[in-house]
Amino acid sequence: MGVSTHRPGAGHTARRRGARPSTAARGAAARVAVGLAVLGVLALSAGGCTADPAGRAKPTPEASYGDLPTFLPSSAVRPNGVLIGTADHPALTSQGDAVNAQFAGTSVLATVTGPQVPGDGLPYQTHATTCTWTITLSEARSNVPITISDFSTLDHFGKVYHPALIPGQVAPPAVLRPGKTVTFDLRTVMAVGEGLMRWAPGGKQNVASWDFVVEND
Repeated sequence: MGVSTHRPGAGHTARRRGARPSTAARGAAARVAVGLAVLGVLALSAGGCTADPAGRAKPTPEASYGDLPTFLPSSAVRPNGVLIGTADHPALTSQGDAVNAQFAGTSVLATVTGPQVPGDGLPYQTHATTCTWTITLSEARSNVPITISDFSTLDHFGKVYHPALIPGQVAPPAVLRPGKTVTFDLRTVMAVGEGLMRWAPGGKQNVASWDFVVEND
């Protein structure tokens, strides 16, 4: 008889060694894979995401499209800057903004806000309404004359209006002196729509204009 080399239980041991991992083992491996993926995403974020998956740097817009044409004018806009207005180069800005108005050897900071209008939300909207603006003058370099008739408004039809002080309002001083601030209101009835408040010191040429919209709806 031949001698058998089979040992009881040996086959069972081989099958256990080659068996599929347990549920716990598979869960641990999945958690490790997720962790590595998260670390990879964080690394890309920290690096600004400037590289593609192959590790090559992405081209800049200048490299892709080239520089701006040289014939385009350079921007003269100064963010949050104060415009300078003179008779030769009047400033044009929006209501609420300040203008450094320069004239007759002096300068002053001028701001126009408004208009304020009555009757918002009324069922019937008129073609014209009462408008009130607030004028503020400050930071005068030297004495600056204040004349109400130097202020005028212009509507989108080209009609000129001459606003006046509100009845009962204390008139501003005739001269604004350095270190002082003067605020006063001007009022007129004008057409609904777009318009301009203009200032021409001494009744000569406009040095500043503020655009606005008259609304009563």
